[in-house]
Amino acid sequence: MYDLKSPPGRSEPLGKHHSMEDAGQKLRRARERLNLRVRDVETASLKIAEKYHNDEFAVLINRVSEIENRSLVPGLYKLYSLCAIYRLDFQEVLEWYGISLASLPADSMLAEVTRTHAIGFPPNVHGDVLLPLSLDPGIDLRRTTYLSRMIQRWGKLPLMLLDALDLKEHRYAFIGTDDWFMYPLLQPGSLILIDETRRKVINSGWVNEFERPIYFLEHRQGYACGWCNLADNRLVLQPHPASNCEPEVYDFPTQIDVIGQVIGIAMRLDQGRRRRARSSVMPESR
Repeated sequence: MYDLKSPPGRSEPLGKHHSMEDAGQKLRRARERLNLRVRDVETASLKIAEKYHNDEFAVLINRVSEIENRSLVPGLYKLYSLCAIYRLDFQEVLEWYGISLASLPADSMLAEVTRTHAIGFPPNVHGDVLLPLSLDPGIDLRRTTYLSRMIQRWGKLPLMLLDALDLKEHRYAFIGTDDWFMYPLLQPGSLILIDETRRKVINSGWVNEFERPIYFLEHRQGYACGWCNLADNRLVLQPHPASNCEPEVYDFPTQIDVIGQVIGIAMRLDQGRRRRARSSVMPESR
């Protein structure tokens, strides 16, 4: 059997207030509150292992002792068994070991992904979000304002308070750092909000490019984001004219599927220098 251990030479704790000793002792106290002996834990874990036909779920007596008293980090399967036996929330126990699932979205941004893609992180209704709780009462929302200077107090609020936004109908996606298809409306590296209830392609009804619906789509090679024109069974994915990209044509819905309409965006506005560098190496048009 295999247990995950800390990387060699690592001396820093995983979290600001984290220590492996604390995690092991918390598991021991959870066991003692239920008046379970170490042998009871082993017996129960063997039943779980038998149920799933996987010996990795088994936590033997000596392993329980090492986890509680010698700071051994249990493997994924063993941690599951301990949480099941002790009636503990798996996500909370992960936090004892310095792993916060609420940090997944933020940590994902540390890996630069060049291709446009959907984001699979579900809304964490049990987590907190840092929001401005108090603004300068003299702020004039009709005028352009440097909002950071107007925030008087920040604080954490439970995400469940954001239920009014109906997040269950919305999904998030990331415009790849090499995806210039809708530049400059959608900068590479932008985070977009998608309404999955708006999947019908609209071919007319807008008066300018800012009103024209932008759709997020999935095809065989991945994802795309752009304007759409649908005629019969042919969908034309249209780029912004300034992007220097070519339109793409797909059979609909066999080759491409509309996930939803882009209704929100968060992006940087300092792409000009990178854009000029990209343009300077583009081949000349024939």
